[in-house]
Order: sequence, then structure tokens, then C-alpha cells
Amino acid sequence: MAAGVVAGMVIVGAGECGTRAAFALREEGYTGPVTLVGEEPALPYERPPLSKTWSLKPICDAARLEANDITLVGGVAATALDAAGHRVRLSDGRWLDYRTLLLATGARARRLPFAGARLLRTHADAVDIRSRLAPGTRLGVVGGGFIGLELAAAAAALGCVVTVVEMAPRLMGRAVPARIADVVAARHAAAGVEIRCGVGVTGVSATGIALADGSRVAADVVVAGVGAVPETSLATAAGLAVGDGVLVDERFATSAPDVYAAGDCCSYPHPRYGRVRLESWRAAQEHGAAAARAVLGDTGPYAGVPWFWSDQHDLSLQVAGLATAASREVVRERPDGVELWFGLDDSDLLVAAAGVGPGNAVAKDVRLAEMLIARRAAPPAAALADPTVSLKALLRTPAAA
Repeated sequence: MAAGVVAGMVIVGAGECGTRAAFALREEGYTGPVTLVGEEPALPYERPPLSKTWSLKPICDAARLEANDITLVGGVAATALDAAGHRVRLSDGRWLDYRTLLLATGARARRLPFAGARLLRTHADAVDIRSRLAPGTRLGVVGGGFIGLELAAAAAALGCVVTVVEMAPRLMGRAVPARIADVVAARHAAAGVEIRCGVGVTGVSATGIALADGSRVAADVVVAGVGAVPETSLATAAGLAVGDGVLVDERFATSAPDVYAAGDCCSYPHPRYGRVRLESWRAAQEHGAAAARAVLGDTGPYAGVPWFWSDQHDLSLQVAGLATAASREVVRERPDGVELWFGLDDSDLLVAAAGVGPGNAVAKDVRLAEMLIARRAAPPAAALADPTVSLKALLRTPAAA
């Protein structure tokens, strides 16, 4: 497209957030040009299956993009943003002019401070790692978060000998309450996965992982799953306000005129939890739709309750809200042996809930807890702990002012 030609809406990032925003614009009646820029050559796809089933699950196909008049520019990266000139430069040398820009650049896998470990972020990464795994392969996973543990479970199912190394005292320390994490750790141990917590990594070689306590983990393949870093390079170079992510307001507007940011790459003010940055499949979807509405004039702030999930072995883990916002906990022990965890703040408001169990065992209860959080409910702790009290009935509890 020649410089100076208005390109309507340009979305940088063809993942869950950017693609959802593109379709939401059409659903909301936007008729101008929509251009979706994706660094990978593949059609937009979901990332969660990469660490669970190694599979490529498309978000949409070419026919749906065409039917919605969405132009996908794939296999190129956005390399520069000229916010004053309302244009974006691509890695092939082209410039795209825009009326409005959405940065949905996501996050990149955090690297270890030394070489030797593979990363799992893209479909190409998944294909590479999967090709190296076979029965008896020794896999070392650095990082005991969602990605690392999902990878460990998938590799164990293939017959690999798996060791997970986590520097923190326990698994999933940032997102999951301790007693729920303990259930997951026990399931990994039952599947033969060795978990080593409370020890750092000092190096990776062709034969394994060197640990800070002087010991080694023998490994044929080492994968680092130590979190993600928001992709803010485009915004930073353009002079946009950046902190832990691109800083946006409650409507996903950045510090630059006509530029929005959403999904994993942005830090936004949540009415319950303060300024947060989320790495979540659902948040990416909701952010994309909310940013599209904001672009079209919706003035309502985004207030979706954070929600996370992880499938490991035969267990499904779900978390609603942010566990770190809780100052005390309540545990419900169900007759089927499944425990539900609830987090309350200093005002007795429910701010988080979590559960883990086989299949969809906790899905309904965590969903009801999410609804309670959304309406600022302060259910009695005794009722939360009592398995005979329906969580649905607690929705009738008066909401806080």
C-alpha cells in the first residue's frame, strides 16, 4: 500500500487477541479496511495446545477472513511505528498507513541467561521439541509454571523421563494457591515426573542441567519455561509509555493518539486488582473484543475477571481472579474428594477461587465463583466452606457497595 493511503484499522499481531479484535470490529458494524499483520506465515492459531497436545489449532481459516473482508499480511514483522505519521513499517520494507492502530504483539518466551535450552512459544518450537521426544528420552524442564508443567505432562505421556526444576519453593507460585499446587505436584509424581523445587540453574549443556547446589540433572533435551516478557519493542522505540507492558487506560488506549494495545503485551488498570498484565487465553480474547468496541466509541471500562486454566495429565486446573489479592483463604472439601479454594480480601470480598480435578470436575464451581467475584460478593466464609451450600445460591448474597 502506498504511503499516504489511509489503511483504516491496522492490527499488529495475528494471535488470539489481534484476530478476535479483527472479527469483533466486523461484528460491531465497522465497514472500513481491516489489516491483520502476523509475524508467522501460518494462519492465526491458538497457542495453548502447543504445550499440551503439540497440535496446531487454527483460530480461523482463509475463507472466514475473506468473508469478513479482513486482510492478513503474514510472515512479516512490524519493525517501526511512526505514531505522528500514523504508519507502521514492515520487515519487507513496506509502510502501512492507519487511521487507528491496535498493538496485539503478545509476549515472547523469557530466555535463560545462558545458551542450551529450547523455548516453546510458536508452532515451529513445538514441532522441533516434539521431534526430539521418544520413549526413554530424558527431558529437563526449567520452570514449574503452566507451560513447563504442561510440557512435562505431555512428555511423560510419550514415555519420556522428565525432571522439572523450579527455583521457587513450590510449583506455580505466582498464580495458584499452595494447596491446589500440591495436588498437581502429587499427580506429576504419580506419573513419574521428578520435581525439584528450591534450586536454581547455573548452566545447560548437551548432557543436562547444572544446578546451584552442585548437582546435575541428566537430560537429552532441555526446555526453558520460565515465563514470558511482554513484546513492547515497537511501542518503546516509538516513545509510547511502557512499564510492565504497554501502558493503557481502562479502554486500552495508549499514550499515543489513535493507538491501542491489548492482550499479553499491555498493562491496564483493573477496577478490582489495580494495574495488571495478564498472560491468558481468555484475557486475550476479551481484550481484543473490548479494544475493538473502544475503537468504535464504547466508553465503558474493561473489568473482566481474570481466568486461567491448565490441563496436566488427567487433571484440569482453573483459577478465577488473582490469588495474590487474597489476604485469607477458605477451603471447601467436596464429597468427591475435590477441594475448592477461595481467597478473600481484608474486606471479606471474594477475590479469587481455584480448583483442580479430573475432566470438568471444577469447571462449574469455578465459573460460579467467577460470577461472585464479578458482582463484588462477600459470601460468608462458613458458607463457602460448606459443600452443602450451593455456590449458585450465594449469588443472591448482597453485593458490596
